[in-house]
Amino acid sequence: MSEPTLTAVLPDERGYFGEFGGSFVPEILVPALEELNEAFLTAKQDPAFQACYHGLLRDYVGRPTALTYAERLTERLGGGRIYLKREDLCHTGAHKINNAIGQILLARRMGKTRIIAETGAGQHGVATATVCARFGMECIVYMGAEDIERQQLNVHRMRLLGADVRPATSGSQTLKDATNEAIRDWVTNVRDTFYIIGSVVGPHPYPAMVRDFHTIIGEEVKTQLHEKEGRTDPDMLIACVGGGSNAIGMFHPFLRNTSVRCVGVEASGEGLDGRHAATLTLGKPGILHGALSYLLQDEEGQVSLAHSISAGLDYPGVGPEHAWLKQSGRVDYVSATDQEAMEGVQLLSETEGIIPALETAHAVAGLARLAGETDPDDLIVLNCSGRGDKDMQTIAEALS
Repeated sequence: MSEPTLTAVLPDERGYFGEFGGSFVPEILVPALEELNEAFLTAKQDPAFQACYHGLLRDYVGRPTALTYAERLTERLGGGRIYLKREDLCHTGAHKINNAIGQILLARRMGKTRIIAETGAGQHGVATATVCARFGMECIVYMGAEDIERQQLNVHRMRLLGADVRPATSGSQTLKDATNEAIRDWVTNVRDTFYIIGSVVGPHPYPAMVRDFHTIIGEEVKTQLHEKEGRTDPDMLIACVGGGSNAIGMFHPFLRNTSVRCVGVEASGEGLDGRHAATLTLGKPGILHGALSYLLQDEEGQVSLAHSISAGLDYPGVGPEHAWLKQSGRVDYVSATDQEAMEGVQLLSETEGIIPALETAHAVAGLARLAGETDPDDLIVLNCSGRGDKDMQTIAEALS
């Protein structure tokens, strides 16, 4: 079989991006995934569904989000002119709501009455709890016990919104383990339950579906750059990558133009020779949560524990489309340590008056390293994927 190209329609009908992706699930979930795929493909072609989705993005989420010229950050770093795509201005404080809105509309379309989700930093959990409250649906959110401790603000928000937040106490008690618990729930209650996955991971059709609900980010960048700079394509895009939804949402509309450099920034935690979550940098192909992608593994092929100061990047896998984009060379993937991320928090806060989420701070750290390689006439867009309110306790402790 020939290698797919950037002009190919991906994933293929089996959910593969090149050799990555697919659907590795218990037999009981196969009909549910087939039903979901059919509902999604039909909804994409339904003008009424699209009108409802985009109407909610406009009137409820607050889209389009701003594209902000970062004048002082540009002066500090040198090189090209830096713009910030302000997903932190979305309702609930991050990009996650784009996908949660799309998936709950699918759940209603399919007649599902019970919603489950997994969450790491809590932003996807908050987004899911928010849309369940908006539409009056039962909501159960699985969250690692460690993440519950370091993201108390988001736990309180989810519970206020009516969600049942259930701790995952196995393994590292973080996002991987919360996802395991959510999948167990789904297997048990597949008939009436819809699983809103929060990133471009999991079995087909989730990676493509979540991507498509987030491409609004990159599409808006094109329109806004044309209004501000008279051109639709920047010279560089940069975003953090855990599972990878905010990054793929911004990158995807630009992938066919290979003159646009796309850079994803992973979490290298305490360093690449210590505890980290740099899956694309040091991982190997393996199967996790229903898909084949890059995965952190030990010498025996068991899933390694991931680490990041950011709960949203603390995941040993990555979306299969990112794995293909790395393998094809279309996207560059670098990493930033916990310390560099903290420096990113301070840098954006002090220069632009914007306190970023710790996830976003990794992208800021990558930008600080790469901006000097660009020319003054270059345009750089950084995805400010979330705001830092949820991380203030962690930030304060780290700075002290």
